[in-house]
Amino acid sequence: MPDEDQLFLIDSPQDDAPAGLTPWRVLVVDDDEEVHRATDYAFRRALVLGRPMVLVHTYSGAETRALLAHDRDFALVLLDVVMEDAQAGLDLVAFIRNDCQMQATRIILRTGQPGSAPELPIIEAYDINDYRTKSELTQTRLITAVTAALRSFDQIRMIAESRRGLELIVRSSADLMERHAMLSFAEGVLTQLAALLGLPRDGLVCVHRGEEKRGERPDTFYVISAGGQLADYLSCTLDKLADAAVRAAVTEALRQRQHQFGASSTVLYLSAEGHEAAVYMLAHEPLAPLDRQLVEVFATNLSAYFGNVHLIGELNRLAFLDGLTGLGNRVQFVKDVEAQVEGQSAEAGGQGSPQALLLLDVKRFSELNNGLGHDVGNAYLNAIAQGLRASFSAETRVARLSGDVFGLVGPVAELGPEQSRLLFESGVQAGEHRLPVAFAAGYYALQGHQGPGLAALRRANIALARARLSAQAQLVVFDPTMETQTAGRLALLRALRAAIQAQHLEVWYQPQLALQDGRLVGLEALMRWPDGAGGMVATPDVFVPLAEQAGLIGELGLWVLHRAAEDWLQLQGLRGAPPRISVNVSLPQFRSGELQSQVTEVLARHALPAGTLELEITESIAMDDPALVVSTLTTLRAQGARVALDDFGTGYSSLSQLRTLPIDVLKIDRAFVSQIGDRHGDAFVETVVALGQRIGAEIVAEGVETAAQAEFLRAQACHTAQGWLYAKAMPLAELKAWMATRI
Repeated sequence: MPDEDQLFLIDSPQDDAPAGLTPWRVLVVDDDEEVHRATDYAFRRALVLGRPMVLVHTYSGAETRALLAHDRDFALVLLDVVMEDAQAGLDLVAFIRNDCQMQATRIILRTGQPGSAPELPIIEAYDINDYRTKSELTQTRLITAVTAALRSFDQIRMIAESRRGLELIVRSSADLMERHAMLSFAEGVLTQLAALLGLPRDGLVCVHRGEEKRGERPDTFYVISAGGQLADYLSCTLDKLADAAVRAAVTEALRQRQHQFGASSTVLYLSAEGHEAAVYMLAHEPLAPLDRQLVEVFATNLSAYFGNVHLIGELNRLAFLDGLTGLGNRVQFVKDVEAQVEGQSAEAGGQGSPQALLLLDVKRFSELNNGLGHDVGNAYLNAIAQGLRASFSAETRVARLSGDVFGLVGPVAELGPEQSRLLFESGVQAGEHRLPVAFAAGYYALQGHQGPGLAALRRANIALARARLSAQAQLVVFDPTMETQTAGRLALLRALRAAIQAQHLEVWYQPQLALQDGRLVGLEALMRWPDGAGGMVATPDVFVPLAEQAGLIGELGLWVLHRAAEDWLQLQGLRGAPPRISVNVSLPQFRSGELQSQVTEVLARHALPAGTLELEITESIAMDDPALVVSTLTTLRAQGARVALDDFGTGYSSLSQLRTLPIDVLKIDRAFVSQIGDRHGDAFVETVVALGQRIGAEIVAEGVETAAQAEFLRAQACHTAQGWLYAKAMPLAELKAWMATRI
């Protein structure tokens, strides 16, 4: 079944928000009720930057306008692009910015319709924080985008408040906040001072302590603005200034860390947040007392602005760089992809090399991070980042897009599937540990791509999602059919939620029979989704994983447990009733922390005898989080539940791991039963039966379809079988009729 990053993959619930914190107010605008529910679920207990969230919901542009007429106190708007019409979202952006004057409020656009992305000029013109398709928004990615937007909102509001206060002190420097680069800031300082004191521009010099991130020495001061004959010394160090008087006066101000007022010059000392600068002003006479007071106030104002300029510069840097690895972040990567897409279009005539997009998801990073600690996890990511940067030429741009996902865009010759499979064959060194590196990878060739860079990134992301879910494929190349399947999968998710609410899903039962005498010894409860016309909407291997990813499996799993218990009790009045019933459970049910209490509730409410309820897990579940699974099953087994291990031999467990599992039943997968009659198939079944006997487990064979298979299993002393040879899965009423025919 095709898959992709679904809307809001659900992580484990977070703790309740601390009391007394002012919440973030977020406006969710979307005409799709499903999106509102999913957004509520994603932020059900989330803290963003240490503060809880309050979501306000509207369902159309008109309703939103009516709300904003009297309530505009929102830090963020999550806004659907297409509602009443294709322009509804963008029209609402214009209303928010122009009519409501909500300049600080951040806006994230979302859409579920491919091709509805706004053009970049529109995004820039309306100050839109981010644009995402709903299909690419996992819970982690949504929270990441919202966190970045709220951090930006907080910083913008802080800067705005600071600016308003400073404008009251010195009106003449009001334009300095618009000068975000340090060089422009310095130029603005000199211009304002010259105007303020009536001094010539050629008598002013501004110096600034060097910064390593700009390739400068932090123990050296550099000339960053100067006029007249000293303009030739721009970017030079202070000690290279030819004018000894200027050099001495500035040096003394920096040494004493205070203003210097002399007979023929004044030096203002500026300091903020660990940054230092000095402004030299040449004058033919000492400053008058009034001018001196004015300049001191102006200097105080400048110091505050000086810190803000550095803050803005740092924000600009962080806006495009990943703080941990120093690589570009998602914002920078989108810009890089856009540039490559535009370049490919310009070179459509055959000039230049073909470009490709590659997304890499580090496998099992969360396990490593939790097992070895965050310091090792960070060192591991840093080692991967530096390795990626060293593995490619400057033509390939490398970025860290999220916690354990890296993006690369560059020549196909460097990023081709064969080349990417060779990355990190020997692992990486993270502190004292030599650790292996394995990726799930999504690949998309940009040649012939139509549309914006975000569309290219979405297609690579769809391919990556396939690779994540594939047990065999490390790298998946995007195919156009995947995009259509993505939309279909989201539609199926909506239908599944509606079916659960309307109780349209059913539980069917497949009999399990003793091979020696044909007695009905058990039932396996299986979920079904009938379409009402004799068919099925989707098979369990399609809708069960979808329910897991959408956070529905906890509710669905508890319903199946109760229904199975109720139906089993109904059968006990019939002759030949089965002594037990088996229910499948999934890894998200274990990780929710609620499975143990749910099973305990079911056993108590229905007064099920010990050994009646059997919990069936797959081998992959048991090995994915063994400590959690073993602990939970051990407790439930002590309360009277049985444990069955399904699909044995299809996963990757070792015999030592199998030995630690508290199991009562070992099931032979239908794939191996179907090979009975083949020499290797016979040998494998014999081995599994012998293994089950050695560990004291009952053996159940699945998918028995022929008398020859049943006879072989009986000869091997296999206890129980289920399959079409005996009966298919059936609803309760049919099961009762089937049991009646056996009397």
